[in-house]
Amino acid sequence: MEAVILEVLASDAQRIVVAEYDGKFAGAVHLEHTTMSALNREPVVRALSPHVLAPYRRHGVGTALMEAAVSWAEELGIGHVATAAVAGSRDANRFMARIALGPYAVLRVATTHAVRSRLSVHRRPATATNGRQLTQVLAARRSLRRSRAGAEG
Repeated sequence: MEAVILEVLASDAQRIVVAEYDGKFAGAVHLEHTTMSALNREPVVRALSPHVLAPYRRHGVGTALMEAAVSWAEELGIGHVATAAVAGSRDANRFMARIALGPYAVLRVATTHAVRSRLSVHRRPATATNGRQLTQVLAARRSLRRSRAGAEG
């Protein structure tokens, strides 16, 4: 956390907004002025990891954090605000939808090992066998169709 705070302090493109409720820490959000993606260079303010502590949810804290993101975007003349919510967090996703934030992309994450093992399974065999395998599959399908047609007739 200390490294994140030091990075934010050294950057004009980042902010951390902290929310208090009755003088107690209630939540925070990391704001970043960046682009939509590496290919879409349109500017955006990203509200990264918005979080409200459980006792302070449904007290306007999340709204205040997102208000800070929108205000900073307006101050910078940026036309878009983006955020992310954990896919399984129903409340967070409903909140984001209520304040007009719709899905833009789906970020999928897995361990490198898991992806490597699945890629290995999907790797095609050598080209010399591809034609034979396809012929065998098609022949099996035709045979199955003929046997079904014969059973129905």
